[in-house]
Amino acid sequence: MLPTLLGGYLTASAPPLPTPTATATPTTRLPPGLRRSTRLVTRRRAGETVHATAAEEEEQEWKELEEEGLPRRGQYGQQDDHDRDPEIADIMGDYFDDPKKAQSRMEDRIKKKRHKIVQAKTGSPNPMKVVFNKFDFSNSFIWFEFYNALLPKDVKLICDTLRSWHIVGRLGGCNSMNMQLSQLDLDCKRPTYDALEAANATPTSFYNIGDLEIQDNLARVWVDIGIQDPLLLDILLNSLTTINSDHLGIKQVRFGGSEFESWNDSLNTEEAGYSVHKI
Repeated sequence: MLPTLLGGYLTASAPPLPTPTATATPTTRLPPGLRRSTRLVTRRRAGETVHATAAEEEEQEWKELEEEGLPRRGQYGQQDDHDRDPEIADIMGDYFDDPKKAQSRMEDRIKKKRHKIVQAKTGSPNPMKVVFNKFDFSNSFIWFEFYNALLPKDVKLICDTLRSWHIVGRLGGCNSMNMQLSQLDLDCKRPTYDALEAANATPTSFYNIGDLEIQDNLARVWVDIGIQDPLLLDILLNSLTTINSDHLGIKQVRFGGSEFESWNDSLNTEEAGYSVHKI
């Protein structure tokens, strides 16, 4: 009887083994700009099994980004920062192994390169002095006194400012006789503009401007503004005020007069520190 029972047991079919199923490995979300090789390494470090090639991996990530409405790298003609700086890619690649270490490395990097990341103001903390000396709108010099001799970039900044000022004035943009929007109430939600009133306003124009002349830390430019409209001067002074505080220290601006400080008309050579720049 025992053999019979054992035989029946031995011949009984074994219970079926569970069928192997593919276990979904949680996808690790990565910063979209990592290099292809860096992205694969980061996924493997996070414990994810990766069988795709670098190209396939990147293409899949960009498809996900496009579904979220984000642009592809280089879509607008720009490279990502980590493509130009391997240190950034290395820090981002180590993020999943040790986030605190990656954060510490990034903070150290910012401290070391702070002077390149945060641009300090290079102007003067002192207010710019403004003086009028028998200024004639149709025939006068505007004089500038700077704290130091001008560097090439400083000369370019002043020339660009004067050129822009002249263009806006030449086009009649500085017309105090047509200030419709600035005269509205501050709480006006739906402003209106009267085109007929603008067309009938007395026109203004900036007639002419000379070259910028420089002697050491002094400069002057001749102007023929034409009609007497102080708004044009306000616009220039507002611009120069910002230049003084943020970019280049301007000690004094004087409107009018044929002489100024130590300016010498006989010093007109480069050896004497004289230069002329087209506006």
